[in-house]
Amino acid sequence: MTKPYAEVIGDPIAHSKSPLIHNFWLGKLGIDAEYRACHVRPEELADYFAVRRKDPDWRGCNVTIPHKESVLEFADEQDSSVEEVGAANCIAPRDGKLLAFNTDIDGIREALFSVPAVPLPENYVATEVEIIGSGGAARAAGAACRIFGDMTFYNRTIEKARKLADEFMFPGAADGSAGTLNDLQKKRFEYDPHFPAVKENRGNDQHYCYILINSSSMGMKGLPDVPVNLDWYPEDTIVFDMVYAPLETRLLKEARDRGMRTIDGLVMLIGQAAAASERFFAQPAPRECDAELRELLTR
Repeated sequence: MTKPYAEVIGDPIAHSKSPLIHNFWLGKLGIDAEYRACHVRPEELADYFAVRRKDPDWRGCNVTIPHKESVLEFADEQDSSVEEVGAANCIAPRDGKLLAFNTDIDGIREALFSVPAVPLPENYVATEVEIIGSGGAARAAGAACRIFGDMTFYNRTIEKARKLADEFMFPGAADGSAGTLNDLQKKRFEYDPHFPAVKENRGNDQHYCYILINSSSMGMKGLPDVPVNLDWYPEDTIVFDMVYAPLETRLLKEARDRGMRTIDGLVMLIGQAAAASERFFAQPAPRECDAELRELLTR
């Protein structure tokens, strides 16, 4: 006898902790369903969705690297979150159609405001957000961080970084809001016009804030580390790494060693998963069990 199920798709997918998260919640809620991981290569996406459309037990899927943009061509409808981000991390059947939506933006905002004393935009003279990457997660970060003000995008190729800067800042902003990975290693803050304000206003209620976000796969097990020189960042910079395998990436370790405020990838992963789980199984995730869940995920 079959049972309702949802799943996560990606390439690779073996590292995914989504099955642990969702099956933990299903058990807590007493829902007779399951959540799986499914390895789907780019050339297999069309066949995957063709099969799932016909499966009455399928409740939807989370989408991870590298499919967050390419899955849009297989969706019949998109909700406002996809329009805001330009990428989807969830697909689910609704009334005979496939609906694309994005819960990454929810997870990112939850993660950013999980840090003690994280700044609200109105409490700062200015906030500079730096986003590393150019995929669906970077797009979600750009959408989530519009509330903070200035953003700079970094990617291996300047063209992709400029494209995101144009989209999430304003047309023509790319020249000052885009850079390559090589730029991350250069001395920049001593030339920043805001740098004196960082020193003079430290400790006051209002000051200049930096948020550094790695939305790329760099730092994952077996991949190169993020090539950033943290020596040139203020000591209270918030460093957010979306990678969660390993949980403590080199970027986060170096940030913690400098006393910076850090956010690991599990915070976002759990936040976005909670929003997705409610869509898949029609019940809110039991967030009162977050501490137990995090302990399970870090064993």
